[in-house]
Amino acid sequence: MRERWLGATGVRVPEIAVEGEIELPDDVLWLEQSDTATVREAHAAGRPVAAHADTAEGVKRALAHPEVACVVVPADHRNLLDLDLTALTYG
Repeated sequence: MRERWLGATGVRVPEIAVEGEIELPDDVLWLEQSDTATVREAHAAGRPVAAHADTAEGVKRALAHPEVACVVVPADHRNLLDLDLTALTYG
């Protein structure tokens, strides 16, 4: 399982996690609720950025943003934990 840094918290988190199985800080910025400038500012300030997704394409899109530490998927989409992101991205 690949991991990413959770902002400047000093904690590494899974790149993809199931909702309810990961605890994120209260101040996490959600990608889908923010614009690009806000996401970049938050990341530069060390604030954690995460995203929600329920499709393989959604996970790919979210992780294309280097600021995103973790993509949270619904429990009924647990299969997304097994994505081959290299194949999905590069074919």
